[in-house]
Amino acid sequence: MEQVTPRLQIVADYACHIGENPLWHSLEQKIYWCDIATGRLFRYDPISGEHQKCYEGDVIGGFTIQSDGSLLLFMAEGAIRRWRSGEVTTILDGIEEECGSRFNDVIADPYGRVFCGTMPTGSRLGRLYRLDRDGTLTVAAEGIGCSNGLAFSYDRTRLYYTDSNAREIYLFDYDERSGMLSNQRIFAATSESDGVPDGATLDASGCLWSAQWDGGCVIRYTADGEEERRVGFPVRKVSSLTFGGSDYCDIYVTSAGGDNKTNEGAFAGCLFRLNLGIRGVPEYFSRIGQ
Repeated sequence: MEQVTPRLQIVADYACHIGENPLWHSLEQKIYWCDIATGRLFRYDPISGEHQKCYEGDVIGGFTIQSDGSLLLFMAEGAIRRWRSGEVTTILDGIEEECGSRFNDVIADPYGRVFCGTMPTGSRLGRLYRLDRDGTLTVAAEGIGCSNGLAFSYDRTRLYYTDSNAREIYLFDYDERSGMLSNQRIFAATSESDGVPDGATLDASGCLWSAQWDGGCVIRYTADGEEERRVGFPVRKVSSLTFGGSDYCDIYVTSAGGDNKTNEGAFAGCLFRLNLGIRGVPEYFSRIGQ
């Protein structure tokens, strides 16, 4: 295993409570990310170097980019809304079974569906839903301690899915035509000393990258589930990551704890960027209602 301590760039510091869901907007050539707890949405233009808060509202657990360039926001109580240039329209007011919960991590699939996970409540564990393009919701997995990091394999036949509370990353067989998942098994697991697996993404070599909450690093796994390297960060709560830039060689990494910098550190809640010369792959567009 290779231990890497790269030169990190701090892109922006909005003191995010739970910075999350970094996502490269290929149509705009900008990176978007959110702060779950405060419902803030941010964007950064690497060409101009400018960044800004572009939305603030209800809790945002995660979002996808629609093929028309708008953002699909997955929020508290199972609400789903579309955001474009400051205007918000409602796709789904909420999910009755998700009262007291919220969405946490989401991903668009090659067909434009969205797999979207929810947090546990006091009475039950979390779920993973599949949102079809016509708006139909189907439960894809249940009994999840904390629904988290998702990524599709390069050949579109498998889905990686993280249960943070179990400290496990699962692998499902995935059928692109139907959107069905099957054959759940453990891909990788972490120990308490490693932190908690959080957000995830895939690179062009077929390796999975997993952010480690309270672990202060991201881990790169081979396709066989072996740890190939870990990259350290000056924050404990590394929450998620994605590839971006015109060549998809920039890695953007979010962090949490910005509301408690005294204990979490001066860089807690920042968005970081690094380049290791490793190429990522574009995320898919969602096509809900299209």
